[in-house]
Amino acid sequence: MNTDNTQNRKLIGPGKESPNLGVRDRLVGVSDSISKVRTFVRQVAPTKISVLISGGSGTGKEVVAKMIHDLSPRRDTMFVPVNCGAIPEGLFESEVFGHERGSFTGADRQRKGYFERADGGTLFLDEIGEMPLAMQVKVLRALEDGEYYRIGGTKPLRADVRIVAATNRDLAKEVEAGKFREDLYFRLRAVDIFLPPLNERKEDIPPLVNRFAEEFFRENQIPGTRILPEGMEEIQNWVWPGNVRELRHFVGTLLTLEHNSPIDSAAVRRHLPRSSISETTLPVLAPLPREGLDNGMVVQLLIDMRRDIQELKEMVARALLLAQYPTALPEHVSYREESEQPIRLTLEEIERDQIHQALKELDGNRRKAAQALGIGERTLYRKIKEYNL
Repeated sequence: MNTDNTQNRKLIGPGKESPNLGVRDRLVGVSDSISKVRTFVRQVAPTKISVLISGGSGTGKEVVAKMIHDLSPRRDTMFVPVNCGAIPEGLFESEVFGHERGSFTGADRQRKGYFERADGGTLFLDEIGEMPLAMQVKVLRALEDGEYYRIGGTKPLRADVRIVAATNRDLAKEVEAGKFREDLYFRLRAVDIFLPPLNERKEDIPPLVNRFAEEFFRENQIPGTRILPEGMEEIQNWVWPGNVRELRHFVGTLLTLEHNSPIDSAAVRRHLPRSSISETTLPVLAPLPREGLDNGMVVQLLIDMRRDIQELKEMVARALLLAQYPTALPEHVSYREESEQPIRLTLEEIERDQIHQALKELDGNRRKAAQALGIGERTLYRKIKEYNL
C-alpha cells in the first residue's frame, strides 16, 4: 500500500490560502510522460511555432495550450479557445472570420470572428479534426498568408495569431481517409505533443486528487478532511475512461458527500462510477504504443472480448442447468437393458432436454422460455438451432 506523505497530509480548508501556483505547476503529475510534456512546453512557448496537442478527451489538452500561451511573449494578450466540434458547419466561417452587416439574412450588425479577437495572441482550435473540409482550406490560407476576409467583406484583414490546435483523433489516419487536409495537418503539427490517458500514468492520480481536493475546499469554503492511503489506493486502481476531467468530478462528489470524516476505501467504493470496471477485477492487456495499434487489431480485440463474454454466459447457463439435475437424480440416469448399469447423461443432453421441456411447457414461447432458463434469447435461438429443436 502506498503511504506517500502527500496522501496523508491534511487537505486545505477554509481560511487557508492555496499555494500560489506558477504556470508550470498547472500540469499536475510526476510521471515521465508529464515531465516530457512540461519540457516540450518550455521549449516551444517562447516561439511562434504552431503546436498540435493530441490525446483522449479529458486528458488536459486545454491546460497545456494555456500553459504555452502563458509562458510565451503573448501572455498579456488574448487566449481565445474555440471548440471546432461545437460550431454548426453553416456558421463556421462566420464564427471564425466574422461577417459584415447585411452579408446574409439575420446579419444585422458587423461581427468580429475568432481570428480578429485573437489578433496578437493565441488561437486555440480544440477538436480540430471536427473542422469541415471547406473551412480547412480557408483556415490554411489565413495561416499561410496572414490575411482573411469577413463574410461579405471586400477588404482583406490581417491577424497576427499563434495557433495551438488539439485533437482526440489520429489526424494522420484522417488524412489517409481524405477527411483532413494533408497541407493543413503539416502546417499545424510543427510540434506534436501527446497526452497519454490517465490509466497509463497511475502515479499521477494521487497528486491530481490532492490538487482537486485543495481547490474544492477552497472554493466551497467547507472543512477539509483526509483521504486515507487505503482510499487513495482505491482511487488509483480504478479505470478512468474520462481521464483527468472525470477524476476531478469524482473528487468533487466524494468530498461533498464524505467530508465529515477521513475517507477510507469503503467510502471511495460507495461513489465509484458503476459504468467503469476496476483494473482489480479483470485482467488488463499491456498497453501498446500508438504506432503499434491499427483498426484491424482493435476490431479483433473487440471480437475476442465478445466471444469470451459469450462463452462465460454459456458456462454460467450450463452450470445453472446442471445444478437442477444432480448426478444422483434418477430421472437423469438411464440403463442398458443388458447390464442394468446406469449411464450418465452428458451436459449437452441435459441442456437439450431442459430447453425442450421449457419450450413444451410454455407453448413454444421463446422469450418466456429464455427467461425461465435464465439465458438470453439469442443464446436460446442458437441452442434451438444447434439441437434441432
